[in-house]
Amino acid sequence: MTDRLTIIPSPIRPAGQLQQRPAPGKGEAGQFDQLLQQARQQSRVRFSGHALGRMESRGINFDQNQLERLQQAVKQVDAKGGRDSLVMLDETALVVSVKNETVVTVVDREQMKNNVFTNIDSAIIA
Repeated sequence: MTDRLTIIPSPIRPAGQLQQRPAPGKGEAGQFDQLLQQARQQSRVRFSGHALGRMESRGINFDQNQLERLQQAVKQVDAKGGRDSLVMLDETALVVSVKNETVVTVVDREQMKNNVFTNIDSAIIA
């Protein structure tokens, strides 16, 4: 028995036609900016599980018009640099994480009395 190790080299082949990628230029950066802007415009405010539970238990529903006003309010707060905002929408208060575009909690008029909203940096009436 021998302890020889035999290595069989892979054959060397000539390089074929390589596809070259174009260097990133201003055109591609402009396309990315456009896509990013479109995604921001199409984004919708989401509701956390906690917020959905509060809405269900309190019988709170929003129509399409109210949801659009909420979306516009969140965009306005975002443009001003707000991170966590109190959005007053008709007779309902919503605490919104602007960065995540997520409604954290929902409070109706009955529950607003003697209620203190903390951890917000802005407020808007939608």
